[in-house]
Amino acid sequence: MTLLRLLAAFLVILAQPALAQTAPPVAATAQVRPPKFPASAFAARSGYEDVSLSPDGKLIMMKFVNAKGESGIAFVDSASKKPVKAFILPRDDELRWIRWAGSRRVLAYFTTKVHLPNAQFQADQYFVFDLDSGQMSRVGPKSMGFYDGSLVHLDPEGRYVLLTVLRKGLTFPSVMRYPIDGSDGETGELVQDGRVGVFSWFADSKGVVRMGFQSLDQDKFKVLYRPNGKENFKFITKGSEDYSESDILDVAGIISDSDEGLILKEDDSGKVVLRKYNYATRTAGETVFAAPGNWDIDKVLWDHADQPVAAYYTDDRERVHWFNPGIKEIEERFRRAFKGKDIRITSRSRDNSRMILWAGSENDPGGYYIYDAAKGSIDLFYGEKGQLDPAELPAPQPITYTARDGTQIRAYLTLPLGRTPRDLPLIVLPHGGPYGVRDKLDFSTEVQFLANRGYAVIQPNYRGSDGYGSAFFDLGEGQIGRKMQDDLDDAMDWAVAQGYADPKRVCMVGSSYGGYAALWAVTRNPERYRCAASFAGVTDWKSQLSYDTRYLSPKRSKGLKSRVRGEAGKFDMAAVSPVKQIARLTRPVLLAHGEKDTNVPFTQFKLMRDAAAQAKKPLDVLTFPDEGHGFDTAENEVKWLDALEAFLTKHNPAD
Repeated sequence: MTLLRLLAAFLVILAQPALAQTAPPVAATAQVRPPKFPASAFAARSGYEDVSLSPDGKLIMMKFVNAKGESGIAFVDSASKKPVKAFILPRDDELRWIRWAGSRRVLAYFTTKVHLPNAQFQADQYFVFDLDSGQMSRVGPKSMGFYDGSLVHLDPEGRYVLLTVLRKGLTFPSVMRYPIDGSDGETGELVQDGRVGVFSWFADSKGVVRMGFQSLDQDKFKVLYRPNGKENFKFITKGSEDYSESDILDVAGIISDSDEGLILKEDDSGKVVLRKYNYATRTAGETVFAAPGNWDIDKVLWDHADQPVAAYYTDDRERVHWFNPGIKEIEERFRRAFKGKDIRITSRSRDNSRMILWAGSENDPGGYYIYDAAKGSIDLFYGEKGQLDPAELPAPQPITYTARDGTQIRAYLTLPLGRTPRDLPLIVLPHGGPYGVRDKLDFSTEVQFLANRGYAVIQPNYRGSDGYGSAFFDLGEGQIGRKMQDDLDDAMDWAVAQGYADPKRVCMVGSSYGGYAALWAVTRNPERYRCAASFAGVTDWKSQLSYDTRYLSPKRSKGLKSRVRGEAGKFDMAAVSPVKQIARLTRPVLLAHGEKDTNVPFTQFKLMRDAAAQAKKPLDVLTFPDEGHGFDTAENEVKWLDALEAFLTKHNPAD
């Protein structure tokens, strides 16, 4: 993967060969319209996420949000399913992830807002939860910014963690070792001194720091490497945007006490595959695994015995290749038990005696199950959205259309049940990102809600979307509001040409970047769209880029701006910013935002609201004081869905 592909991951909103032009069958619609399920049925949630088993398989851990809106971490006995312990978290902290550190401790990563007189910024914090003592204690410094706070290694036995930390008076992060065994977790031991230009450090499975990535210019870098923890680092390679060995950055694993390892590396066609790699000689060996077709590998699961366990990729669905034949056979048994459903083994004990699996599909929100090998049983742990009947929800279909410049675009079309699939009202629903993100065949609350209300929905994976190879990804460079937007318009034209959509009844709806695209759709092409609805959308690119790059080095900031602006960073983003082009707005807009959003800050909402008021452009507005970049509570999501339905009924009715 290229350096700019890595830089694209810092954008907070964040190819395959040509495919045949395809369309889903038009006969797969019910004769009787399904019931109109309430918004609460679509927004319903168990309150749990990130469900995982302890290494010994005795406990299940999960993030939760309770009825009071409080978030926390809960632990349940995996055999009896009875609650064991719970930790309630401070309201101002956002829990990003949790990981087991042994079977009785958990490492948690938080972000919190820090308020200064003239600014606010986001700081990182780590805490460890000890189930035996019931204590929650800090790990590392009180707060860490963008330049430090990265997790380098977590000891699987729960004794220590390696973090990058900016030591006093230094500009580049060092690697510090902090105990998480109940001793002082704020006093660390220096493991690796900071090096000029090195922001990223990599360790092997034993926690030995073996490699560093040094960025000295926008597209130029060097890689430092050592064969063990005793020898000095040496520069083993350098490169630039066009230098193929930049792929060394995607380290899948370095085998301890060895120069051997695995990397995710593009092959000659630009497809990301898993290959053996010698880090000392910089020599790529045989391909260990390549996904079928032309799909990139997304990630690799690596065990504590220096062996790859699984490789993950996405074609139209999430897929996994298990290297362990035993696990692969168990998964096949699950598929036979849940015929016609997607199956994902989401967590396992170390000895595979217990597993957590999810079963569902694009029209079935599914549920989580506990597998007990000793009993040979699969028991429901909890289900999602129980009021919805999958038999009365449509299944999205994959389609491919040709954009105006000949680019092949993959998309997903959902047709409402009980309606003749001709001349339907259409919702174009672009995903967020825009870079490094994609839609796929899975359950979408908004898609199913809109289809239940009688709308056809199309989800284009416009250029720059992830998973289709570097060539397709790079087509998105500098194309925000331009060719990316063309791809969305061309999706509408395809649906109209196929006869599914009425060209006079089309609206665009989206969140994050998709919210921006919706606003820009009615601003740029009011002749196409009757209305737009945006949740957490970017409205002014200059201020958003300024916000995004506050925590980046000047070189990384320049790279991100180049990715967004294109043409060596020269394009004026005001030309594609809804706030700056407010005079062109003539269509109805629903504008919604969470006031605690740290990805696309609430100021983006206020800029659009104020610009519209000054230009005397009426907007329907909706704000959520206690929400961020998504919905933590079902109550707030119901408000959004109800407001969206009322807005669409007024400006683009389904009947």
